[in-house]
Amino acid sequence: MEKRAILLDEKDNVATCTSEIRPGDLVKCSGGGSAEIAAAEEIPCWHKIARTAIKKGDRVYKYGEVIGEALAEIQPGAWVSEKNIRSIPRDYSREYLLTKGEV
Repeated sequence: MEKRAILLDEKDNVATCTSEIRPGDLVKCSGGGSAEIAAAEEIPCWHKIARTAIKKGDRVYKYGEVIGEALAEIQPGAWVSEKNIRSIPRDYSREYLLTKGEV
């Protein structure tokens, strides 16, 4: 059975799995970008798979936006979760005003 994941932006270093993934599965990513990733471990449906190697301290991108920072080295095909990334606080109201030129 073909496994798929959502990849909306070429700069994303993670993709969202649309079904349960098992080690060794080849996951085809599509959307705003494309990639094929060999899964390194089990990943639950709707969770993230690393598209590329992510170094400790690197930003993690999903849907073209920063969603966190890596707490440890993450290998391609690994499950990306709260165990290996942390959220980075953002000031969304300021970002909105900046894009509107109101600051």
